[in-house]
Amino acid sequence: MQIAFQRSPRRRVAGALAASAAAILAVSGCSVANTTQSESASPNTLRIVLPQEPPTLEPCDASLTATGVVVRSNITEPLIERDPNTGALQPKLASSWRQVEPNVWQFTTASGVKFSNGATFDAHDAAFSIQRTFNGAIGCDVNGYVFDDSTIDVQALDDHTVQMRTEQPDPILPLRVSFIEMVPRTTDPDNKVREPIGTGPYMVDFWDSGQRIALKANPNYHGTAPAYTRAIYQWRTEGSVRAAMVANDEADIATSLGPEDGAGDLGIAYVNNETTALRMQATDAPLDDIRVREAIDYSINRAGIVKALFQGLGRPAAELVGKGIVGYNDQLTPTPYDLDKARKLVDEARADGVPVDTTIRLIGRTGQFPKINETIEAIQYSLSKIGLNVKIEMMDTSGQMQYQVRPFVAGSGPVLLMVQHGNQAGDSQFTLDQYMLSDGYQSTYGTAAYDREIQAAEAMTGDARQAALATVLADEPVKIRQYAYIAHMEAVLAKSNKVSYQPNSATGDEMRLSEMTHATSRND
Repeated sequence: MQIAFQRSPRRRVAGALAASAAAILAVSGCSVANTTQSESASPNTLRIVLPQEPPTLEPCDASLTATGVVVRSNITEPLIERDPNTGALQPKLASSWRQVEPNVWQFTTASGVKFSNGATFDAHDAAFSIQRTFNGAIGCDVNGYVFDDSTIDVQALDDHTVQMRTEQPDPILPLRVSFIEMVPRTTDPDNKVREPIGTGPYMVDFWDSGQRIALKANPNYHGTAPAYTRAIYQWRTEGSVRAAMVANDEADIATSLGPEDGAGDLGIAYVNNETTALRMQATDAPLDDIRVREAIDYSINRAGIVKALFQGLGRPAAELVGKGIVGYNDQLTPTPYDLDKARKLVDEARADGVPVDTTIRLIGRTGQFPKINETIEAIQYSLSKIGLNVKIEMMDTSGQMQYQVRPFVAGSGPVLLMVQHGNQAGDSQFTLDQYMLSDGYQSTYGTAAYDREIQAAEAMTGDARQAALATVLADEPVKIRQYAYIAHMEAVLAKSNKVSYQPNSATGDEMRLSEMTHATSRND
């Protein structure tokens, strides 16, 4: 069966054919890709083109999308993994786990597992990997993202048992542990590594900085050998170029495409669990006035952005988590687009002495999602219409992350930051703790009262937990309004007909090469 773009006809990917884009590039005399002829010709090499170079391959930063898409479940693996389709936790490098006391969990490590360097994996490596994640000297992203810099006692009781003791009972600790990638205890405990050692189906072959990353099959892999023995990652900023590389047989997979990038019948649309939002730094004037933040919220034309820029691939958002996440509140509606109301709020703040003419920095990350530049420009235009002075600053990943995660850039002034959050864990606690607590890893503002509301909800279980978390999400725009939610996103991936692969909601953060196989026919 011919692989078509998997949407209804009225929402198919639009734009020029990828072949046209390839022809344009050919006129310039340049090759789209930078792969060698031998790699291009090899049927056992996967060629993947990303929108940006990973900032690091450090496993404890695998919760970063640009890092996790290469590292997670390819080079390294966790003790437990979450099924993106069902949300169920499944054994990986842990064969079982149990709560032995309210504050204590024990994990039994799997037998017969080796790292790519030949060393045997056991509970001591698992304990080391978890402890290393908490090492403040490294500044692991997963620590703030998943564990909120909390204190946890970790020890290997024997070669096959790891015990974790928390300060307070933690009903979702196994879910948190699923974010920690296992590394050998010989790994540098105090510094991030460039080429990690793991237990995954692949290992790093080489990283040609600025050009490409090559992985090769791990000869010591404990599972079924992957269909492809090598994988080559390259990166191109322009989505149309990435799509053309697949159409021109210079790549097999191209990620993060927009509907206008020309993927045609090679494109597959899928829900990726990402939500875009504008984070408002409420500690600096004029953003410290809730009326100004409310005005910014009213000035965003969510429906227009989704329709015109995303071509229908997504839906306007009223909260930072999407459907299927515990706590998702289906009763919330997106803030309406109302420039008149926004102008009145700004005028009221100005009349009360709020310095609304202060320059506000609107920061976006290049390649963060398709049409990011146009989205940023549309928001700036609307904000200028309501009387705010906004300056756009586009940054690469490393630059933008200085404003997104703690410790934030000191004295940065009033900042509006475009963020994109994908809660792959399936519980709103992972969103609330990092994005909404006063001292959250990616939060710049909050109140003691709202913190207590969050923490009380997170202590609950079952239906009570769902209801309490939903209330917390509903209260954020009313009590805090740190965010102007924009859209729940959908993604487009281009795939060669030679490869059989079905993306899922986790693909944007964790693209498992072992799930890619040779297509049985050109129309597979």
